[in-house]
Amino acid sequence: MNTPPIVSREEWEAARKELLVEEKQLTRDRDALAAKRRRMPWMAVEKEYRFEGPDGPASLADLFEGRRQLIIYRAFFAPDVTTYAEAGGSYPERACVGCSMIADQVAHPAHLQSRDTTLAFASRAPQAEIQVLKERHGWELIPWYTITDDFDADFGVDQWHGHNAFIREGDRTYRTYFVHSRGAEHIGSTWSHLDITALGRQEEWEDSPEGYPQTSLGWWNYNDAYGENG
Repeated sequence: MNTPPIVSREEWEAARKELLVEEKQLTRDRDALAAKRRRMPWMAVEKEYRFEGPDGPASLADLFEGRRQLIIYRAFFAPDVTTYAEAGGSYPERACVGCSMIADQVAHPAHLQSRDTTLAFASRAPQAEIQVLKERHGWELIPWYTITDDFDADFGVDQWHGHNAFIREGDRTYRTYFVHSRGAEHIGSTWSHLDITALGRQEEWEDSPEGYPQTSLGWWNYNDAYGENG
C-alpha cells in the first residue's frame, strides 16, 4: 500500500483547511442543486395505480398516508431477481443486494413524517414474502407495497431501482422528481430524502419559491417525541 506522507500536526491542519475550502464549496453547490429541484416542473399523474399492502389493496394516494409528499423507492424483490450466492441466499430469503443495502441506510421515518413526507418501498413480490423479509432484516418501519400494474414501467423503474417523488395538491397527484443508479447512492438520511422533494427541508435558510413552507430548526426532535403521525 502506497500511503500518503506522514506530517506534523501543523502540516496536517494546513492540509485539512485547504481541503475544507473545496468541501464548503461542495456543500454550497449541493444546496444550489436542491434549490433547482424545488423549481422543477410538476407532471400530473393521470392513471389510477393500484398496489397491495399489508392491509389489502391500496391506491397511489393511499401510499401518502395522509401526508402531502411521498417518496417511493422501487426495490427489486421478486422471483425473477437474481441474487448473489455469496450473499447467503436467494429469493425469497434475500432481495437485491444493492436494494437491501439502501433499506439498511434508511433513517427513522418520524423525522420525514414531521415534514409531511412519507417514504415507501415497492416491489413485485407478494406481501407475505415482503413481510417476512422486513422482519428478517429489521425493516419493519418501512412501508413496503406490492406493485400490481404498470407503475414501475411508467415511472422508469422497471429495469433498475430508483426514487420517485410525488406531491398532493387537493385531490391531484404530481410527480416532482426522479433519480436512479449512482445518483441515488447517497440517499438514506432524512436530509438526503428531503433534498429530492418539491418542498425540500422546509427550513428558513433554504432558497425556495415564495410561499413554500419554511420554519426554523425547531422542528428537529427525538424520534419518540413526535406525535403518532410525525
